[in-house]
Amino acid sequence: MASGSGGGSLFSRNNSGNVPTMRGLVSFIADLRNARARELEEKRINKELANIRQKFRDGGLNGYQKKKYVCKLLYIYILGWNVDFGHLEAVNLISATKYSEKQIGYLAVTLFLHEEHELLHLVVNSIRKDLLDHNELNNCLALHAIANVGGKEMGEALSGDVHRLLISPASKAFVKKKAALTLLRLYRKYPNIVMNEWAERIISLMDDPDMGVALSVTSLVMALVQDNQEQYKGSYVKAANRLKRVVVDGECAEGYYYYKVPCPWIQVKLLKLLQYYPPPEDSHIRKLIREALQKIMDSALEMPKNVQQNNAQNAVLFEAINLVIHLDTEQDLMVQISTRLGKFIASRETNVRYLGLEAMTHLAARAETLDPIKKHQSIIIGSLRDRDISVRRQGLDLLYSMCDMTNAQAIVQELLRYLQSADYAIREEMVLKIAILTEKYATDVQWYVDISLRLISMAGDHVSDEVWQRVTQIVTNNEELQIYAAQNILQYVKSDCHETLVKIGGYLLGEFGHLIADNKGCSPIEQYMALNGKMRGCSSSTRAIILSCFVKFVNLFPEIKPQLLQTFRAYSHSLDSELQQRACEYLAMATMPTDDLLRTVCDEMPPFPERTSALLSRLHQKHAGTSDKRTWVVGGKDANTDLKELSIAHQPTGLKRSFTNATPRDNATSATNGTNGVNALSSDLAGLDMSIDTNKVLKAPNLASAAHLSPDWEIGYYRLLLRSEGVLYEDAQIQIGLRTEYRGQLGCLIFYFANRSPFPMGSFTTTLDNRAAETLKTDIKGLPDTVIPPEGQTQQTIMFEAKNVFEDPPTIRISYLAGSLQALTLQLPVYLHKYMDAAELSAEDFFKRWKQIGGAPREAQRIFGLVNKNRTMSMEFVRRVVQGFKWGILDGVDPNPKNLVGATVLHTSDGKFGCLLRLEPNMDTQMFRITIRATDEGVPPVLIKAMEERLSQGIEGVL
Repeated sequence: MASGSGGGSLFSRNNSGNVPTMRGLVSFIADLRNARARELEEKRINKELANIRQKFRDGGLNGYQKKKYVCKLLYIYILGWNVDFGHLEAVNLISATKYSEKQIGYLAVTLFLHEEHELLHLVVNSIRKDLLDHNELNNCLALHAIANVGGKEMGEALSGDVHRLLISPASKAFVKKKAALTLLRLYRKYPNIVMNEWAERIISLMDDPDMGVALSVTSLVMALVQDNQEQYKGSYVKAANRLKRVVVDGECAEGYYYYKVPCPWIQVKLLKLLQYYPPPEDSHIRKLIREALQKIMDSALEMPKNVQQNNAQNAVLFEAINLVIHLDTEQDLMVQISTRLGKFIASRETNVRYLGLEAMTHLAARAETLDPIKKHQSIIIGSLRDRDISVRRQGLDLLYSMCDMTNAQAIVQELLRYLQSADYAIREEMVLKIAILTEKYATDVQWYVDISLRLISMAGDHVSDEVWQRVTQIVTNNEELQIYAAQNILQYVKSDCHETLVKIGGYLLGEFGHLIADNKGCSPIEQYMALNGKMRGCSSSTRAIILSCFVKFVNLFPEIKPQLLQTFRAYSHSLDSELQQRACEYLAMATMPTDDLLRTVCDEMPPFPERTSALLSRLHQKHAGTSDKRTWVVGGKDANTDLKELSIAHQPTGLKRSFTNATPRDNATSATNGTNGVNALSSDLAGLDMSIDTNKVLKAPNLASAAHLSPDWEIGYYRLLLRSEGVLYEDAQIQIGLRTEYRGQLGCLIFYFANRSPFPMGSFTTTLDNRAAETLKTDIKGLPDTVIPPEGQTQQTIMFEAKNVFEDPPTIRISYLAGSLQALTLQLPVYLHKYMDAAELSAEDFFKRWKQIGGAPREAQRIFGLVNKNRTMSMEFVRRVVQGFKWGILDGVDPNPKNLVGATVLHTSDGKFGCLLRLEPNMDTQMFRITIRATDEGVPPVLIKAMEERLSQGIEGVL
């Protein structure tokens, strides 16, 4: 971590500011620079080390002297010489009162010590003291030390103090920046150090007016989001809002413009952060993002001549393109980027070509059709011969992703042609991708076998075990491949071939050699001679496979049994213990009086079970473990259908049974399992799991949920259950007013947030939690201002659409900075009855429909009383409550005039539902019986629940 503010020179100056006071250090450095030979330098250093050691041993040094000698040790250490003493004196300097001495102490600690060093625990209390100090320079020194050498012990002890510096209103901007980056460094090493409870407070700092603080905090949030998406989902709105303010509104301090581009660093981070979440449903958020993206696209139309400005502009542009692809909702923008990417991949600039290919690979991972990409296939193939290896890698990724049934054979042939001259660094990855494409798009039996064997023959040592074992799986699982594969592999084995082909030959001929034994050139003795001729030049593992093949030949080809027995006898004296054991066991089975055991052991291999392809797992391995987890994988749209489990990749669609995802097995494990029970490599080659580490993901409570409602939330809630406008909540600092309007299945809520305090509210944030998201659709039409001045007000509009019957009302969390973080969680009066319209019916129509609906399950009944027995109610109160719940009261219908009868119509997107009510009050006992019938069975219980909640509060509740 850079020193930044709070850093300085190794030299402390005197009051005049001209002459360095540590003249001994200056003289020592001059002596070393003037040394003409290494021996002279070593002699001078040893002399100085002996002198310093003696000074430390004698003791009695003052702070200045300790600083001077520690500086000499630091200089010696920086030159590469070993310094094995003086560490404790350096640690003691941290407690010094003078800044210059403290600074050298911290510098020494960060250079001499590491996170497991035994002296590190001695400085924890000194660092904590500096974190709590009111001197910002001391704060910075302590943060530097934690970021550079802080281990788990130090992180757990001091992370709370670092967080306090980050969120404290008294902290200067440069201290907040360092605190954010220190937390980021600790989190990357030990994720559990960042507490769940900090999420909301950290997110609020994304609104910090200082661009540097916002940039540092955004970096921290990006790392946290990748492992805790739900916990930090509030950052999405912050990122969209800030991006629009920077790009469209130009809210950027002058010092953060880089060649006329407003803070490109935070633009890139915000654009990338937005890619970690699915496209938003709220129209206002989509509008903010759309405006920012369009502005970025328009700004990039003019190509500046200044190289630095062009680089900054391109960095923002390509991340914006990635966001457009991720959203996949803005068709106009998609058309624009498809055209631009074609120009970028043909650019003369290496960086532009690389970024263009990467963005096009992302497009291939998301696009419904690959036609726009296929137009540039010749240019993409040409990138395989680019002078820059990173461009060649990216071109390979793009070819792999854009492959489909129409161009598979052409791309595979081109990759095979390029494989012969490809860099060694990418050959293994190329082999994997060619093998996967060949398997996935094979529609012809012979083509798959020809390409696979040709690939292994060409690639040689760059073929991983997963590749050749996958070929044996597919041939084993597909009868139509077996004869052709056996014939071809025999021809390779007869020639001068790579050892990997010998392994395949040993397996396939042992299993299917009898199928070709009658063909010309494929007799049993010719198969034996071909494999036996390779024995001496192969490794032990390959010889073991061939011996397993030969024991199957004993069972299949009795005419060559003498030659086979001779081979077993020869290897029964092998110095390799595994081969010796295998040969002895095979010899014993082959010479038994009966063939029963031999036939059992040499039975045909069963089809391999369906499991995740080890080829795909191996390919995805290179993207695992990075600090920035990509939201998509290389491999086209079908490889990105389920990003929650990256290890479960696409199911290939070629041959009917060849593409069962199996774990490779090896038939060269042990002699006793030698032929049909061999699976030593099954656990090793199962592939690496790319899914999210559930132990790392911390499950934090949703503070916007109904489980965290604030005190006194119910006062305004019950009032607004029956009213269309009023005060939802108020206290000494804030008043929240609400105005509502419902038409059919649509409801509009307008919130008014008033600051009642004499101080401004900062980072004002609202978060909606909709538990009934499937049946109650929400759409945020506006966001409140992030800063509300004293006695000022802001507002927000949210639309609610009743898709069908819903039960749980949504909740909203309001948080803001007023010295410290203040937060409220309130339940919104959005209930099913809000979407009803009172109806009028005659007595005859009412009873007719009452009988038509019938009883359960379209009827619900409830008997209840007052929650508080000290309260009372009147019939007038009951009547107003029923009317407030949108029931049309039908007078003179019920024989008992004290009973209330009502009718209403419920509006939802899925249809209208008629509802009937009968309420029987008992004023003497203050009890009620409510019966509701509706044409939908889900409606009555929900309506009764809401009425019970309100009526049971009694007449004291304000209407």
